[in-house]
Amino acid sequence: MKVLVGLSGGVDSSVTAAILKEKGHDVIGVMMKIWDNSNNYLNIRSTCFGQNKSNDIKDAEKVCKALKIPFHVIDLSEEFKDNIINYFKNEYLSGKTPNPCVICNQKIKFKILLDKAKESELKFDYFATGHYAKVEYYKKMDRYILKKSKYIQKDQSYFLSFLSQEQLSKLLFPIGEYTKDEVRLKAKKLGFLTHNKRESQDFYSGDYRDLIGKEAKKGLIINNEGQTLGKHNGFWHYTIGQRRKLGISYKEPLYVIEIDKAKNIIIAGTEQELYKDELIATNVNWISIDKLDKQMNIHAKIRYMHKEARASVIPIENDEFFVKFDTHQRAITPGQIVVFYDNDIVVGGGVIK
Repeated sequence: MKVLVGLSGGVDSSVTAAILKEKGHDVIGVMMKIWDNSNNYLNIRSTCFGQNKSNDIKDAEKVCKALKIPFHVIDLSEEFKDNIINYFKNEYLSGKTPNPCVICNQKIKFKILLDKAKESELKFDYFATGHYAKVEYYKKMDRYILKKSKYIQKDQSYFLSFLSQEQLSKLLFPIGEYTKDEVRLKAKKLGFLTHNKRESQDFYSGDYRDLIGKEAKKGLIINNEGQTLGKHNGFWHYTIGQRRKLGISYKEPLYVIEIDKAKNIIIAGTEQELYKDELIATNVNWISIDKLDKQMNIHAKIRYMHKEARASVIPIENDEFFVKFDTHQRAITPGQIVVFYDNDIVVGGGVIK
């Protein structure tokens, strides 16, 4: 079986390639080049797509040489800019907080990368990555099911919740049955220098002005009663739940509880005002079911580091879904991804509207 392995230059994808090679598969390594040398902000190191990623390409190439497998680099910098960076900008400029990693997996890593690989005449039957997750085919349901990793502390099924049945049908996640320590130990035994490499960087942790490239328009910070509390430096500098950099002197800590783009207003409130028990989800991608036409009880996760909470999801109009939690949740944020689980099975995921 021919398997194309998406490499990142890190330990997880390195071990993924090694496991598949050990199993006797014909393995090919491929890595995306997603930085654009024409953009000055990419010099910033605190990003997953900066120019420093060239070092990761060298690390991935060393792994492929050690495994005696082919290695290819595919330039997706324009596609990444069009589909991910512009999405990130547009969401923030709309007063929302995006999750670019979920969209990157859906549109770039598991779609355009594979299309480009085929255009380059690379022949493969399956695509594998170093994600901590599992894919299984349920014959009774005639569906491919996305499941949580055995190693729950590192489970990445949340980031894969927008993948289609077609995409899942050709995916392999070999380290879904491993713990992180087991992966690092295996890499060390194989002599990979990636065995003690730090975790991959976040999408972006610099000043958003560098990335968005637009001067911010200042506006008011008010409370729910309409009282002016201070001024903000551009609404897209803020996200729901943020406390720092509000610059407000008040009798108790205040947090961003709402962003009103139309009025260029930030609404601040107490921590108690951050808690809500409902949301509307749109652009929902169903995985374990074909569609939802009646209420379903699930567990929902409103961001990656959020603890799952019991909820019910109910179809409403315009392909949108009302989600009602059993208990109040902190900082439900428009633009973020909500993922629905049934035990260890990903039911689906959508965008918080």
